[in-house]
Amino acid sequence: MIQLEQPPSHQIKLTSLVKSKSQFKALFIAIVIVSVWVISLSLLLTLDISKLKLWILLPSIAWQTFLYTGLFITSHDAMHGVVFPQNNKINHLIGALTLSLYGLLPYKQLLKKHWLHHQNPATQIDPDFHNGKHKNFFAWYFHFMKGYWSWRQVIALTFIYQFANHIFHIPHANLIGFWVLPSLLSSFQLFYFGTFLPHSEPSEGYIQPHCAQTISRPIWWSFITCYHFGYHEEHHEYPHVPWWQLPEIYKAK
Repeated sequence: MIQLEQPPSHQIKLTSLVKSKSQFKALFIAIVIVSVWVISLSLLLTLDISKLKLWILLPSIAWQTFLYTGLFITSHDAMHGVVFPQNNKINHLIGALTLSLYGLLPYKQLLKKHWLHHQNPATQIDPDFHNGKHKNFFAWYFHFMKGYWSWRQVIALTFIYQFANHIFHIPHANLIGFWVLPSLLSSFQLFYFGTFLPHSEPSEGYIQPHCAQTISRPIWWSFITCYHFGYHEEHHEYPHVPWWQLPEIYKAK
């Protein structure tokens, strides 16, 4: 059994107030995200991509990228124990499933690294932070990704790709356009809005203890960009609140 950290006492009043509205809503939202991702990908892989106009193709790729981001955000919430807090086994099962669908990422390994990030943000032992030298977006991104990808995952994904192409006869264009590309674009989206922007050091220095800043946007834009992950200071202060309730925490502070 993976043990989750408990919220500090000063968080309980506010988080309980927000959570009391939604005992099973988080589970329902997780099921919806996974179901829509499966249905959307299944339909897109059957299309004749050569007949798609650019004004249909590009939004389709963007839509699938958004759903991939939703898979990761769901697994992230599972790491915080909020997808199904009534049952840890089911909560972690959903987290492991969504990470596998996202890119065969190992749930237990990411869980340990993510809590290390929360306990030591913007330090040398923060696995999500840059190495102190390469602070620009791309250098930080590649340093970040090295810590989460392995050759075993790359080989397994390559095998799945070839299996889908040769056994199920899914065209290369469809696999690249709707399976490979959206997952890669999603990693950029998650890194930019969930790590780079909120954890880059401000000119006046970090605000302790979370070394995170909120990127305030209109609610609809906050949702589209990265499932409200712009409310990052709120997430670090109240890590046991699900992504879709972060705007409420922001307003309640």
